[in-house]
Amino acid sequence: MKAIRRFTVRPVLPEPLRPLSALARNLRWSWHTETQELFRSVDPEGWQAAGGDPVRLLGGVSAARMAELAKDRRFLRRLAAAADDLDDYLHGRRWYQSAGGGGEDAPEFPAAIAYFSPEFGVTAALPQYSGGLGILAGDHLKAASDLGVPLIGVGLLYRHGYFRQSLSRDGWQQEHYPVLDPNELPVSLLREEDGGPARVTLALPAGRLLHAHIWVAQVGRVPLLMLDSDVEDNGPGARDVTDRLYGGGSEHRLLQEMLLGIGGVRAVRTYCRLTGHDAPEVFHTNEGHAGFLGLERIRELGDSPGLGFDAALEAVRAGTVFTTHTPVPAGIDRFDRDLVARHFADGAELAGVPVDRILRLGTESYPGGDGGVFNMAVMGLRLAQRANGVSELHGAVSRDMFAGLWPGFDAADVPITSVTNGVHAPTWVAPEVFRLGARRLGPGRAEDALSVGGSPRWDAVADIPDAEIWELRRTLREQLVAEVRERLRASWRQRGAGSAELGWIDGVLDPGVLTIGFARRVPSYKRLTLMLRDRQRLTELLLHPTRPIQIVVAGKAHPADDGGKRLVRELVRFTDDPRVRHRIVFLPDYGMAMAKKLYPGCDVWLNNPLRPLEACGTSGMKAALNGSLNLSVLDGWWDEWYEPDFGWAIPTADGEATDEDRRDELEAAALYTLIEERIAPRFYEEGGGGLPDRWIDMVRRTLTTLGPKVLAGRMVREYVERLYAPAAEAHRALGTAAAEELAGWKARVRGAWPAVAVDHVEAVDQDAATGGAPTAGLGSTLTLRVHATLGELGPDDVEVQVVAGRVDPDDALRDTRTFPLKPAGGPDLEGRWVYEGPLALDRTGPFGYTVRVLPAHRLIPAGADMGLVALPPEAPESAGGRAGLLLR
Repeated sequence: MKAIRRFTVRPVLPEPLRPLSALARNLRWSWHTETQELFRSVDPEGWQAAGGDPVRLLGGVSAARMAELAKDRRFLRRLAAAADDLDDYLHGRRWYQSAGGGGEDAPEFPAAIAYFSPEFGVTAALPQYSGGLGILAGDHLKAASDLGVPLIGVGLLYRHGYFRQSLSRDGWQQEHYPVLDPNELPVSLLREEDGGPARVTLALPAGRLLHAHIWVAQVGRVPLLMLDSDVEDNGPGARDVTDRLYGGGSEHRLLQEMLLGIGGVRAVRTYCRLTGHDAPEVFHTNEGHAGFLGLERIRELGDSPGLGFDAALEAVRAGTVFTTHTPVPAGIDRFDRDLVARHFADGAELAGVPVDRILRLGTESYPGGDGGVFNMAVMGLRLAQRANGVSELHGAVSRDMFAGLWPGFDAADVPITSVTNGVHAPTWVAPEVFRLGARRLGPGRAEDALSVGGSPRWDAVADIPDAEIWELRRTLREQLVAEVRERLRASWRQRGAGSAELGWIDGVLDPGVLTIGFARRVPSYKRLTLMLRDRQRLTELLLHPTRPIQIVVAGKAHPADDGGKRLVRELVRFTDDPRVRHRIVFLPDYGMAMAKKLYPGCDVWLNNPLRPLEACGTSGMKAALNGSLNLSVLDGWWDEWYEPDFGWAIPTADGEATDEDRRDELEAAALYTLIEERIAPRFYEEGGGGLPDRWIDMVRRTLTTLGPKVLAGRMVREYVERLYAPAAEAHRALGTAAAEELAGWKARVRGAWPAVAVDHVEAVDQDAATGGAPTAGLGSTLTLRVHATLGELGPDDVEVQVVAGRVDPDDALRDTRTFPLKPAGGPDLEGRWVYEGPLALDRTGPFGYTVRVLPAHRLIPAGADMGLVALPPEAPESAGGRAGLLLR
């Protein structure tokens, strides 16, 4: 029989134990070891059964045990200390409060930032994530909390979360969707002052409404608002909008993204009204899924004080940051224009905002674009004055991919910067690793090193004796072996095996064998099965008589990705082979709980994507923080920070003439060779003290060199200083009058720009700069004179620049720098203005320059902001088109 109604009975804690409720409801426990240990001591077996979730734990503790704890003075002292520590964490001054006062050159930090993401991986107890994007978003919130950054997270509450993965007997992925009751999760319902649930409402076509409640998860100091459409007033279709993460068809996905963006802004306004939290000055869009937030803010500004669309757009752009995570166009959400138009037509959502202007924001109006689709990333970029990729390489890939939005500019000039991702060390560092560091630094300094970073704090690792590091690595490997055996046994039982068949699992993996880990989502570009390219060679590596390896693999394919599921089955069938199954395993249902054991226990972390399709890839960062060494293709963050002192780079065969099959063959062979000839020998090589000295040295260098770099604290500090603070400053500068002024100026410049031209460029006072093969001496100065037609614009509307750098054989400029020229006279009888300025010749070799005219205004952050540029005509050097020099 099934229950016709479900509800949750909450435990009533005795008065002395009331602080347990506050500790359980603040997700800081998920990265605070002392608080976790406190809950474990309440009921060790119950803690294990509850999956390390204190809310579930407290719901199952008997009244007798509660009464016993209420009289346990030692427990009450620990409880009081934990409660005091949380209070100090929540209300004390942290980095943001100390560093945010501004200064001569630094803008004042924003009063608050709203951070929107479709998924958040904060803890396994709140399963609202599918992979790297969600884990990154969760780490962003936790690091912001540690630093005291006044962030408000905004997402959706999915009643089924993401799927749970199991395997059929023949290794085919199967999906299961758990039913999540918010009353059993570490969240609380946001309520109005009269006690009723706070809600937001969206208008849908045909007069329908979409209502959503707002659940709040407290992530340390940061509130995470999650919208839930499972509201009784909704019809069946609307009620299911937040049913599953990345589920449903195109319209279902569109409604999710409208609720996230538009409903999310309304949820933030409601939360700030009810709690007194500062209103955000900056809105951060984590991927294009939340891009509609900019449209809602345009609607708000159109209502009061009544800005027009163009002025409201400028005001919104000023305070918006957009982060792209995809390196391929196929990874971007794109909707049929007619579908979008229907949901923003008269009587639907965003009344008063012209539908044609909404559609124009998402139109792929560039060569190669599809005018029939609405592109969420394109809209996100057009609605944000600041944008970034998530590694240096990904920033370059993004500039190239979106260059069509800035016609006339080289990809290098596209205004997309990069902030390389980081990971929240207190979440991902094993307690054993933390304790080893704390013995050297002290607990407070060790905690500070993990949350804030800074190389001096990490240098103390250099003094840890080899024997302690090696013993730590063996301990972590032993824990992983135990975890793998337990999970593998559970998986085989799900696949239909009986206990009598599973005796072999007791011999799976060996704590003394070199252990390689590979775990991530399973799209084709991540190449889950590259290691199977030559199965005989892999088998020889696994079964080597003196230098064997063992491999632990995990990963989920998207439910709709049959190609990914076939890759999973191919790998599982190999791991089922009795010859090798004690050396290579596949663990289903990869998630945060598994990852916390997997990263520390592996000696080497493997990553072999197709370069450059990995935007960042943070799993190797988490492994590195635990002393694991990276073995990876030079992609994402590894391309940026790889050094042979602490890891290995898999050579890539990414030439244009190499087909995909041949590329996989070459890169797999390189992988086998690295393991066989360099990695395994170093792991098993013993020095004078009987320890693998050179391996231990690589572990030490990983911790001291990579440790400070891969921290989410470093990442969030970069966001604050490089993006949030300038965005807040721009937001403050764009009041009603300034926004109207900027919008009017842009309209005037766009109308006049076709008449702007570079007519003539000449080098004066430098004889060597003319002639057939010019040369000049290093350190000399070239004076340039430019004649430019500005039409109806004046010198205050533009900047004339020299762009100079090295030139390649095709006369393309590389490694460029820009220098402004100043007006020297004009306009002449033909309406031309003269600009002059010096060009210092400070680099030897082939050197060249060109000039350009860009719009310039005090309220735009970069010359490329409007996508307008005037360049010299393609002409011989004597006519001013280009000039090249060979510096001696």
